[in-house]
Amino acid sequence: MTKTNLPVLQAKNIDKFFYNPIETQVLKKVSFTINKGEFVSVVGKSGCGKSTLLYILSTMDTDYQGELLIDEQVISGQSSNYLSRLRNEKIGFVFQFHYLLNEFSVLENVLIPGLKLGKFSREELEHRALEKLKIFDMQEHALKKANQLSGGQKQRVAIARALINDPVLIMGDEPTGNLDKKNADIVFNIFKELATEFHQTILIVTHDPEFAEGTDRIIEMEDGRVIRQ
Repeated sequence: MTKTNLPVLQAKNIDKFFYNPIETQVLKKVSFTINKGEFVSVVGKSGCGKSTLLYILSTMDTDYQGELLIDEQVISGQSSNYLSRLRNEKIGFVFQFHYLLNEFSVLENVLIPGLKLGKFSREELEHRALEKLKIFDMQEHALKKANQLSGGQKQRVAIARALINDPVLIMGDEPTGNLDKKNADIVFNIFKELATEFHQTILIVTHDPEFAEGTDRIIEMEDGRVIRQ
């Protein structure tokens, strides 16, 4: 596997407080670096701060202390317009639920982030979308409506959609949490292949110990802190 020392994601002393109605610190001096081509999982019990951290790392939550860098750019303190474009261009998201639009075809679902970014023509985007679907052996389903697919197929399409803009980082929040063992294994193997063959950097929050054990590195959280990486 080709990994480099080129940092794709850097979290430096991230603190997060909630006020409801008293002050509670939910993240405490969280620091780590993820380099290009690494496949990393974040684990820990419910309530340890995993999802809160992912929300900050994905630039959706900007109310934190500390510094965040993506692709060696400082993200902390940037405008919402800047962050919106950065998310679309540099981060691909895969969630527990696929969030495909049932009234659209598989191909149209994969195109959506690319059309939003506006970097390529529709013709070029359709070519790119089919290339991404081929990675997952889903090109034959391109013209089907999303609601004609099985759960495992939908999640494969969701990953293809996350790749359409060639992001520097894929982030996943429990992407196998809604799947049976067979489909969970298929999705894991897709991520593994993306990291190994395509040098894609991947960060996944998961409750699945078997999934985590198969990744290159595990970041374990407890009570808002990183206790092992």
